Amino acid sequence: MADASPQAAGASASGAAPGLYRPGARAWFVLGVLCFVYVLNFLDRQLLSILAKPIQDDLGVSDGQIGLITGLYFALFYCTISIPVGWLADRTNRVKLVAIACGLWSAATIACGVSSSYPQLVVARMAVGVGEAGGVPPSYAIISDYFGPGTRGTALGLFNLGPAIGQMLGVAFGASIAAAFDWRSAFVAVGAVGVATAVLVFFTLREPPRGGLDRAADATPEAPQIRESFWTTCRLFFARPVLRLTALAGGATQFVTYALLNFATLFLMREKGMTLQEVALWYALVIGIAGGGGIFAAGRLADWLVPKTKRAYAWLPAASLTLAVPFYVAFVWAPTWQLSLLFLTVPMFLNYFYLSPSVALVQEEVKPHQRVLSGALLLLVMNLIGLGLGPTYLGAVSDWLKAGHPDNSLQMALYTLVPFYLLAVVLYLILGRALGREEKLARAGATA
Repeated sequence: MADASPQAAGASASGAAPGLYRPGARAWFVLGVLCFVYVLNFLDRQLLSILAKPIQDDLGVSDGQIGLITGLYFALFYCTISIPVGWLADRTNRVKLVAIACGLWSAATIACGVSSSYPQLVVARMAVGVGEAGGVPPSYAIISDYFGPGTRGTALGLFNLGPAIGQMLGVAFGASIAAAFDWRSAFVAVGAVGVATAVLVFFTLREPPRGGLDRAADATPEAPQIRESFWTTCRLFFARPVLRLTALAGGATQFVTYALLNFATLFLMREKGMTLQEVALWYALVIGIAGGGGIFAAGRLADWLVPKTKRAYAWLPAASLTLAVPFYVAFVWAPTWQLSLLFLTVPMFLNYFYLSPSVALVQEEVKPHQRVLSGALLLLVMNLIGLGLGPTYLGAVSDWLKAGHPDNSLQMALYTLVPFYLLAVVLYLILGRALGREEKLARAGATA
């Protein structure tokens, strides 16, 4: 049953004017639960890369095979399924879909823990991707219907803390469980928590009205909504330069971030000398504090800067990625793991300034009943490029360099990610120009 409370809960008690709605207790509860689901989503997704070293020792897999299973194999299923799931979610109960997806990927995570060979692990990993496809895009749309314009950047910034928290908890608890028992126990324990969370979501969250807060902010009567077809929405998304550039720039950024995330633990342990116990404490703190802080700061800055100019959606990530490059190079170069982690805190903070602005821009540029599918299309492009190709590329380059650099092939491979940083910066600058042109056209139309 649809819940009509987000508008009422979001309005100020004094009857604020339209556009001044503030999210109420239910909105924050929903955001908190969905953020926890996203934490589990990313924790399950990254657990394999966190435990890559013990998995390599047990199953005898190469860097290239780790890159494929954490990158291309996972991304193909994740991205392919996310599009029909997004179309379905725009027409059905999004909350129930998130709950079912959470249950599916959590069960698949347990299956990863009982795998006894690399092919079995690949199949289980693909099943994790199928389930996770139904988690994030519907959550974007649900949050956008609980938080009105002017608050979405902050809300999505809080929601997007999920990857940083999930990575931090995965490192802290996953590495600790693996050190105390084995890597299989970590997968089973995390999967069991996810199954219980799926039940919580199914029975406690309510489906909000679609676009209700947008209509309230506009203070205009609700017009009859024409639901565009699946292919019409796809064509509209890729026909708009702003949306297309947002997806491509995000993909170039994720090429770096996913390659780094999926191999950082292996790099720090194998080539910098960290132990699982040290990873569980120090690397977890870097991920949680620096990564989470960057995501939240970007959302807050977007809410502050975008009312002045929409070009801030592009300028924020362009500036942050430019600043991150020298510190990233220093992280790869550093001779000790302690110094390496110190340098890593800066790019870990700055690398994720793209995420919340990109999601908020897409959610605000499409109609309410197109939000889930449009969010899925954004993730399709970003994840096929970033998640699918980034780790796959880095693992393959490391294997290729191993003959000439047997002791530091992964270090040499990590240096080759610098040009992709620069490519992402260029794409965001182009996006900024496109947003500037749209602003000029909008002002010209308003004065005509």
